[in-house]
Parts: sequence; structure tokens; C-alpha cells
Amino acid sequence: MGWFKHTGAHHVVLAVLGLAAALLFSPLGPGAAYAQAQTLVVAQDADAVSLDPHMGNDMRSLRVIAQIYDTLVVQGDDLELRPNLAESWEPVDDRTWEFRLRQGVTFHNGQSLTAHDVKFTFDRLRDPATRAAATILSAVEAVEVVDDYTVRIRTAFPFAPILHHLAHPAASILDEDTVRAAGNDYGTRIVVGTGPFRFDGWVAGSHITLKRHDTWWGGTSTLEEIVFRSIPDDTVRAIELETGGVDIAYMLDPISVSWLQDVPGVHIHTVETFSSDFIIFNVQKEPLNDVRVRQAIHHAIDVDTLVDVLYEGQAVRAAGPLSPRIFGAHPDLAPYAYDPDRARALLAEAGYPDGFRITLWTNEAPLRMQLAEVVQENLRAVGITADIQVMEWGAFVHETGAGRHDMAILGWMVLTGDADYGLYPLFHSSQQGAAGNRSFFSNPRVDELLERGRANSDPEVRLAAYREAQEIIRDEVPMVFLVHVQDATGIRDSVAGFVANPTRIHRLVHVTKR
Repeated sequence: MGWFKHTGAHHVVLAVLGLAAALLFSPLGPGAAYAQAQTLVVAQDADAVSLDPHMGNDMRSLRVIAQIYDTLVVQGDDLELRPNLAESWEPVDDRTWEFRLRQGVTFHNGQSLTAHDVKFTFDRLRDPATRAAATILSAVEAVEVVDDYTVRIRTAFPFAPILHHLAHPAASILDEDTVRAAGNDYGTRIVVGTGPFRFDGWVAGSHITLKRHDTWWGGTSTLEEIVFRSIPDDTVRAIELETGGVDIAYMLDPISVSWLQDVPGVHIHTVETFSSDFIIFNVQKEPLNDVRVRQAIHHAIDVDTLVDVLYEGQAVRAAGPLSPRIFGAHPDLAPYAYDPDRARALLAEAGYPDGFRITLWTNEAPLRMQLAEVVQENLRAVGITADIQVMEWGAFVHETGAGRHDMAILGWMVLTGDADYGLYPLFHSSQQGAAGNRSFFSNPRVDELLERGRANSDPEVRLAAYREAQEIIRDEVPMVFLVHVQDATGIRDSVAGFVANPTRIHRLVHVTKR
């Protein structure tokens, strides 16, 4: 495993290559186009998929979406729920909530926000055709306009985490007229919200530009412009931060963090997140439809070494699907032991004493590509040949949602902080495919437990349901549980007011530049 360690000489070579790549691929050289004092340049590891909140339910898209749109309720950086587009709300009964909207709020096109836009947004989000984010409001039965500034939301059952779900960026409020008129162009060429920044342009694979919304109801940012640059290479992203080509760099890998900690003018924000990394199995494909094969693969992977060497300690080993910080996480799950002998025995028992050949998909993130190579070696040691396939992020999201993979390295962020959103989308049989369950896992008892957990307001009942569900999921192993991650963001000293959010969705309206 020594080849994952970063020697000084190796780092110099990477730095030179990375700077050359930055000069070659940046539209005008590193940072040249963004020299204005009140332009904030943010780098992330992949381009957004869509700026339609109902279609771009991936981290790279949501980080941009959170600057453009507003939700009825907002979850602050302290994770407390606060009024946003809804200035107040109250329960009517155990299944109905009434929300009173702020008056005088306008969309970026000048149109006034009304309850009709809220109803349109949530009806669209609940439409089965909107599979990328439909699970957010899958418990909602009806949305009713009471008057122009009052809306009622009725759930099919008492849904305990409803307010947390309404704070999810996928529940951002859309302008009905714009969405209907834009058709398939919405989310790429045409994007309209009520948030602090408005969409200005998108050069696919390069950058997205947002301009300040001067009449935002929440005040006015000191920033005039935000540019989100797509820089997949971790080394290039770190060098751009060091040289001033970007002001903020998201999702820094451990090697870059160890280097940048000693760079003058740069500091690192680290936060323990609600995010987990895992390797999903498509359990409908042979031989992965055999639980013994899935268990064998989990036993074959040396997760502790991955944490120590690849993540360099910037992660915690996972025993199950939920970070311990999330409400409903099982505190006593035992992790799968690294046991190649047990893996070989299970393979033989399943009828594969000589192993088999399989594909392992990853996107272009360097850390995940390195992870894939380590897993490939681990599997080779027990007789399994894993062919690695590296895909562009948008294609990766689409193809795994369509179920064309055997195994794939993925992550999930529980943006609500509640077990419902950490378990229901990933493991309920109704969510198979793009909605979240890309393992195509199905277990009637798990379905029953997840439905009980979301439909009961008693915390103890919910905790018991989620505890049993996680025990079944661990035993059925629809995924290899890898790590709960810590998020490292690099910030230049000229930037103030940045707060690292454990959801990894960082709102930038209060950031300033000196």
C-alpha cells in the first residue's frame, strides 16, 4: 500500500503537472477571468448535473442550487430549522400543516411568489416522472392553496420529519410560469429562483456563473458574483487554491490537505459530515444476487487500511449506512471483519471456488479511482477479477440509476439529519433506481420498518424500527459499508464568513472578500 503515501519528490512532480494542467484547461489561465474583488470563485470536483432542484439531486448540483433558490423552511449551519419563504407554520392536525408565506418576495424574473408556485413546485416534485428527487415529498398526499400567501400540506400518514424534508434543497420553490415555458431547457439554459444569487450562464465542464440578486428578500450579499469551477483533479484544485485561481476549494483529498496546511494565505475548514461512502452491489445481477457473495466481497475488503492510508484518518470506519451523528443511527452494529479466508469459504459455498469476473464503476474523482484500485487488489486476492470503469459524473449518475452497473463507488449525504432520508431512499423497494436505491435492494420487512419509522411521531418507536432495519441491512449487505467522511474545504485568507456545514451544502450569501 506504500504507493499511496505522498513523498516529497512525488508531490513536486504532481504540483508541476497540476499547474500545467490548470494553465492548459482553465479558460483564461488559472483565475485570470475572475480577478474582480467581489467575485468569489469556488472549485468543486465535478460539474453540476442540473440546476433544476428536482433533477439535480447530487452534491455538485445542490451546492449551486442552494445559492439560487429558497425553501419554505431552512436548516441553519447549527442544524436548527428556521423560517425562510414561509414566515410561519403550524399543524392543523397530525397529518396537515399550514404555512404562511412571506409577502413581497420576487423571483429573479420579477414575478411575485405566491402559494400557487408552492403548489406547482410540490406537485411536480411528487410526480413519479421526477424520480431524481421524488422521495423528498413521497409522504405528501395533497397540497392545497388556501389563498395567495397560505398553503396547506397534507401527508398520507403522520410524517415525523416533514419540516426537515421541506428544508432539503430539492424542495426549493420554482416559478411555475418559467418552468412550464422553458420545458426541457429548464435547469440548464433557463434557471429562475428567489434566492440571493441568480443564474447567469453555464459552460458545461468548465464553470457556472451566478450574479447577485439585488432585490433578494433576505438582504444583499457583498459578493457581486459567484463562479463555480469544475476541477476534477485534486492536485489541480489544490494548486489553484494556492495560487489564487480560486478562493474556495471543496472536497480536498487528504494529500492536498496535508500539503495546504503549511501554505501561507490558505487555511482548512474541517467538519464531520452526515455523508457516507460505500460500494453498492446491483443485487439483481448474478452472482451478486447471492447474499453469500456479497458478504464474501465485504470480508475481502480491508476497510481499516483504506481509512488509515487512503483517507489518511480523515474518515471514520462505517459499520452500517448511517453516520453516528444522524438521528436513528444504530450505535451497536458490528463492522464486517477483514477476513480473506472467510471470503474464500463463502465464495466456495456459493458455488464460486475459483471466483468470477465483475465490473467496478467509479466517477473521475481521484480518491475514488485510487479506492477502486485498492479494492481491485483486495478482490484479486480472493479470486475475484474486478474490471474498473471510470465514468464522467453525469453519465455515472445516469447509468447507475438505470441499473447497468455490477458494483459502483458512491456516497450519500443525509441532508435532513434524520434516519428516514438516510434509509428510505437507499433501501425501500419503491425507490429502486434513480430515486436512490441503486442497489435495487428489496426486503419486505425492511420496507415495513422504514414505513413505520417515518409514519410514527414517537421517537422511541422510530428508533426501534430503524435499529431493526439496520440490522437486516447489515446482514443482507446490499453495499460495502466503507466510511463516514470528514469534509475538508480550503479557504484563502482573503475570504471571511465561510461556515462549513455538515451537510456539505455550504451557503455563501454571507461570505465576504477582502
